[in-house]
Amino acid sequence: MRPRSLDRVVGQGRLTGEDSPFRQAVDAGRPHSSILYGPPGSGKTTIARATAEALDGVFEERSAVDAGKAEVREVIGQARERLASSGRRTVLFLDEIHRFNKAQQDALLPALEDGSLILIGATTENPYFEVNPALISRCRVYELEPLGPAEVREIIERALEDPAVGLGGRLEVAPEAIELMANRSGGDARIALAALERLAERGEPVGVEQAGAAIQDGGVPFGKGGDSHYDYASAWIKATRGSDPDASLYYLAVMIEGGEDPRFIARRMVILASEDIGNADPMALVVATSAAAAVDRVGMPEAALNLAQAATYLALAPKSNASYAALDRARQEVRENGAKPPPPELRDAHYAGASELGRGEGYVYPHDLEGGVDDRSHMPGGLEGLVLYRPTDRGLEAEFSARLARIREARGQDSGSGGGRGPDEG
Repeated sequence: MRPRSLDRVVGQGRLTGEDSPFRQAVDAGRPHSSILYGPPGSGKTTIARATAEALDGVFEERSAVDAGKAEVREVIGQARERLASSGRRTVLFLDEIHRFNKAQQDALLPALEDGSLILIGATTENPYFEVNPALISRCRVYELEPLGPAEVREIIERALEDPAVGLGGRLEVAPEAIELMANRSGGDARIALAALERLAERGEPVGVEQAGAAIQDGGVPFGKGGDSHYDYASAWIKATRGSDPDASLYYLAVMIEGGEDPRFIARRMVILASEDIGNADPMALVVATSAAAAVDRVGMPEAALNLAQAATYLALAPKSNASYAALDRARQEVRENGAKPPPPELRDAHYAGASELGRGEGYVYPHDLEGGVDDRSHMPGGLEGLVLYRPTDRGLEAEFSARLARIREARGQDSGSGGGRGPDEG
């Protein structure tokens, strides 16, 4: 079922469409070396082979899992001889290019420089993290998206109708079964076609139940150690920060169904509780740490309930990054101007001879004061007016803000309220 021309490729119109730079270069007979970055079953190998067909070139396919530096050099040598003797170009399709180490990737550079080889690398990992900058600079990076359900459905229907496949009239598949396979393939055409192949071997009419059993758990395009690990974690954090409990639960479900380590999810919840909620709702940290403890004590799959409770609480809690931003301002002050010593009355005074050094002299115990607040600044000398914590008017932090304004007014400081901007202040 693999198409032999770019016109027959389903999906990826941004890459294979007539107006795309990639397609125009292929049609003009001047393709450029490229790295195709996308999930499994999105068409990377198909596009590479169709490119070689369009050029009437020689297609060499290698996998970085098996190929070594010597094999790459052999392909380069043959490509140069072929170009010199017949003028035919060589397209080297290197699958899982991210698995090549730096030396192996560097071995490709001379052939790309002199144009004797057209490289099409394929990877499911972000090439900007996994491929050497020197190789990326000589290639164009194209990102492929997962196929949509309608596109996968078209591929399934093609397979059922194509005379060369021989399923027409032999395998009866209900429309709702096709729909299920299209939806549950996770945008991976190979998963859908593999399911169809298993059903064809049985040769029985296919309904929803049979289709569901054949496709099994193919619909979660998630890798704990890959790019999707970070993408879905990032999406969960941003949806939760954005107070969208439905999206927070959706991305949580993707991570759970994809086999993500629940302890990783719980750690991100604990961090978010202080980074994005803070004193606007201090209970958020209690909920998050309780969920983390439940993951350790209960374990999966039941701990998913604890994670879901925490996710919805964190999403709906009032948001403030004032504590996080205040710490960043404090650290920046220390980095830029060094650590200034505390005033003598705040230093350790428990040891013999401390009084001779003036340690602790003049310290006032706040609990002996009316209201329990010492109105004097506790900052080092020269920093008495420095304001770091700028609480928002959200949740409990609104009460903190009003209380802090009164304290700072007594100290002759600006209130410093109106926090909530990021640490970069920009």
